[in-house]
Amino acid sequence: MTSLRVSDLHKSYATQEVLRGLDLEIEAGSFTSLLGPSGSGKTTFLRIVAGFERADSGKVQIGDQVVDDGSHFVLPDRRRIGYVPQDGSLFPHLTVNQNVGFGLARKDRRGPRIDELLEMVGLGTLGRRYPHQLSGGQQQRVALARALAVEPALVLLDEPFSSLDAGLRATVRQDVRRVLRDTGATVLMVTHDQDEALSVSDRVALIARGRIGQVDAPIDLYGHPLTPDLAIEFGETNFVAGIARDGGAESPFGHLIFKHGGALPGNYQDGSALNILIRPEQFVLALDLRGAHATGQVIDSEYYGHDAVIRVRPDWDPTTTLLVRSSDARRPPGPGVPVAISVRGRVVAWERGATATTTTSNGTSETEIFS
Repeated sequence: MTSLRVSDLHKSYATQEVLRGLDLEIEAGSFTSLLGPSGSGKTTFLRIVAGFERADSGKVQIGDQVVDDGSHFVLPDRRRIGYVPQDGSLFPHLTVNQNVGFGLARKDRRGPRIDELLEMVGLGTLGRRYPHQLSGGQQQRVALARALAVEPALVLLDEPFSSLDAGLRATVRQDVRRVLRDTGATVLMVTHDQDEALSVSDRVALIARGRIGQVDAPIDLYGHPLTPDLAIEFGETNFVAGIARDGGAESPFGHLIFKHGGALPGNYQDGSALNILIRPEQFVLALDLRGAHATGQVIDSEYYGHDAVIRVRPDWDPTTTLLVRSSDARRPPGPGVPVAISVRGRVVAWERGATATTTTSNGTSETEIFS
C-alpha cells in the first residue's frame, strides 16, 4: 500500500491561478474523496497527480517516490497509477477481455489475471462482449478492472459515476468501493457530489479556490466544519443569530448546547454574538404551538418519499427562510400552516461577523449568515 503526499502545489493557466499552495496527505490503504464545485481546481489536481499535467511548483510524492517537484518529473506510465475517467473510455473495437488486458505485458494478456479481475468486479461471464453490449454500470466496472490490472500503487477516480442514472449510481459506487477495499488500494476520487463523498469515503477533503479547506472523516466534516463557508460547501445549512450564555447559546429556539470537539465557539464570554449552524434535519416541526419557543408558517414543501423538504418563514424574522428536512412518514404541512419549531441535538457556532449565503438542495440561495 502506498500513501500520497502533496505540498504547496501551484498551477496556473495563462493569468488564471487554479491551484494556490494546495496541501494534502492521503494515508496508505484509505479511500479519500476530493470534493468541490466546478472550477475549484479538483480536476487539475488529479491530472497533476496522474502526471497528465506538470505543476508550476510544489511537490507530489507517491509512497517514497517524488514524481513532481518542479524540476524532477516522472512520466505517467512510470507512476504505477490506475486511472478511471468519467465515462470509462473503453476501446469500442476491443472486447472486455482485451480492454482489461490492454495495459498488461503481452504475455499476461491471455493468462488467468484477466479472468480474476473480471470475477472481482462481477463480470466473469462477459469477457467476450464489446463495450456497446454492456450497461453503463458494467462499463465502469470494466474500466475499474483495467485500472487494477497493472497492480497500481494508487487508484485515481475522476467523477466515475457522474454519467450513470441516479438509481444505478448508488449500486455501482458501493460495488466499486467493495472491490477497492478488498484490494487494499489507496484511492483518491474527485467528485462534486456530496452524497457520493459521504457514502464511500474514509476521509473527505474540501477544495475551494485552489486550496484544501478541511480534511476529515465524513461524519466529522459534516458535524464540525471549521468555518461557516465550509459548512455551506458540505451540506445544506441554516444560520441563526444567538448569544453565548452558560456554555451554550440563547436562540429563538431556547438554550442550545454546543458540540464538543471540532469547531467550538471556544471560551467566548457570556453575551458574545454568535452565528449558530443548524442543519435542516435538526429541525423538528409540530402542529401544536402550545409552549413553543419558536413558531413560523410553512411556505412550501417537497415530498420525496424517504423524506420531505419544508421551507418555513419564522415569525421572529419574516425576511428569513428556514430549510427543514423531515423523515416523518406523515404528509408534510401545506403552505400557510402555522408550526412550532424546535432543534434536536447539539450545534456548532461562530462569532458573528462573517457573511455568506446558504445553498439549498436545488442550488438556490436561502439564508444569509448574520453579520
